[in-house]
Amino acid sequence: MTDWLEICRAATRDVCTVLEEMPTRAERELVVGDGEGGDETTAIDEAAERAVVARLDAAGLDFALVSEELGYRAPRGEAAPIVVLDPIDGSINAKRGIPFFSLSVAVAEGPTMGDVVFGFVHDFGSGEEWSAQRGDGARLNGLVLDSSLPKVPMELLGLEATRTALVARHVEAFVPVAERLRIMGSLALSLCHLAAGRVDAVASLKPARSVDIAAAQLLVRERGLAIELPDEGPLLAAPLDLVQRSRVVAAGTQEACALVASALS
Repeated sequence: MTDWLEICRAATRDVCTVLEEMPTRAERELVVGDGEGGDETTAIDEAAERAVVARLDAAGLDFALVSEELGYRAPRGEAAPIVVLDPIDGSINAKRGIPFFSLSVAVAEGPTMGDVVFGFVHDFGSGEEWSAQRGDGARLNGLVLDSSLPKVPMELLGLEATRTALVARHVEAFVPVAERLRIMGSLALSLCHLAAGRVDAVASLKPARSVDIAAAQLLVRERGLAIELPDEGPLLAAPLDLVQRSRVVAAGTQEACALVASALS
């Protein structure tokens, strides 16, 4: 059986080396092209992705790859797992030196979000390691995640968006939903913080792709929390590709999740 956790830990060390070799904003934010996901590719995105893919290839495995910059890479044979990779989730934070960005890796047995069997998110700021195995719970730094669940009614809502205009457009509708807001800059990490009960709900104000959430959504679901894609239907049916995009809402209960989705719409 493939030890995906150890492979991801090794990949994390590889990305840490990349970060050490590119310590400044001038080195990290240089635009080197356009990623298959539709966004600009910066030097730090490209270097981190190259390091992680090299680590995956070095393991000698056959897998399909869905990645932020490279796009889709077909497997050599049939019935290979799908690896969904975001080498730097929270790229702006990473480029600016703000310590809140992550490596996100998910492994799936099929083409949809419901087929994800393993999720891994590493926070390069705090050093925390988040992981989940389908049917075996969620873990923080290797220990079963059994902290307090998100509060209902909601006190703290995590928003993810990159534009001030999006916040201005939506924030008034969230006034009756939650007492306080946080906008931290990594959707994967915000969902992990929900899984730990550090925030009580998460809403992405702009559409996200599978690479942004494939790993973290498994932690959320393994804790028995609610997460949905209000723009594209059931989360579990969402394809693991770079085409479909949807805003994301998540909370401690289905009712709370529906309340956040209603405010978002």
